[in-house]
Amino acid sequence: MPYTNAPVIEVTGLGKSYDGTPVLSGLDLSLTSGVHALLGPNGAGKTTLVNILTTLVPHDAGSVRVLGLETRTDAARIRERISVTGQFAAVDDVLTGAENLVMMGRLLGLSVRDARSRAAVLLERFDLDSAASRRVVGYSGGMRRRLDLAVSLIQTPEILFLDEPTTGLDARSRLVLWQQIRELAEGGTSVFLTTQYLEEADELADQVVVLDGGRIVAQGSSAQLKARVGGDVLQVRGAHGQLLRELPTDGSAAGVAAAAAAVAATEPTLRVELHRPTLDDAFLALTGHRAVPPDDSDTGQDVNDQSEFVGSGVAS
Repeated sequence: MPYTNAPVIEVTGLGKSYDGTPVLSGLDLSLTSGVHALLGPNGAGKTTLVNILTTLVPHDAGSVRVLGLETRTDAARIRERISVTGQFAAVDDVLTGAENLVMMGRLLGLSVRDARSRAAVLLERFDLDSAASRRVVGYSGGMRRRLDLAVSLIQTPEILFLDEPTTGLDARSRLVLWQQIRELAEGGTSVFLTTQYLEEADELADQVVVLDGGRIVAQGSSAQLKARVGGDVLQVRGAHGQLLRELPTDGSAAGVAAAAAAVAATEPTLRVELHRPTLDDAFLALTGHRAVPPDDSDTGQDVNDQSEFVGSGVAS
């Protein structure tokens, strides 16, 4: 499943309202193969957009095509080619980890033998093989999340949609999921994920899309978005660490060194620090909000999105 330059997601003039309140307005988006991160403050419309792209919710206006297929008329064909993992793990607590995977494999038409074989592969890939025979009710949050993602990969999708996949996970579980996303991308699966962790977007995404107030306010690589904020600056600080002023630089090592030397020559008691723009700086400049990662106990759902994300695994 090699990457191509053809758009895998094409959105034109997308509009969606709930009870007369616009959630998405005049949204245009075109994405080719790769890993794409959707950022935005709570209530920006991220989950609503994912629901529309995965055919779970109809749009009110505009055109939406996924893998070249129109979501209104070709929903069934789109669902055959994508997988979805929502914000809430949708696995069966009564079944074991292995039974959950085998059940989904059988529902997707695999033979008992093939379903068991695929389950074994995925349990090992997601570091769940030692818990394969345990009932899911006893799994930790990280284990449930990894199992949920494994369920969505019973069949290898062309696009995997992940709605805040690592919200509430510990650092180790987050790193495990990041590695799985990278491996999927290397294998040719495109990934479209929403996240409130800017580090996650910075680490994983080829393209970052920033959504605010139901509209796309920026799109580009992480480096391109950071560049929009400005280049490297020297921060001049006083004896107690207070920021006194910032000095722009040309970004080169020689330019930075020269600017720092100039400060030291005239004001030797001051401290000089190099500050490079971060994705958080870009997010603040673009939306007027600092990105606040959710607490581990937070579901991370867009509180103003009025459609609840339903379903997990391969949409059907």
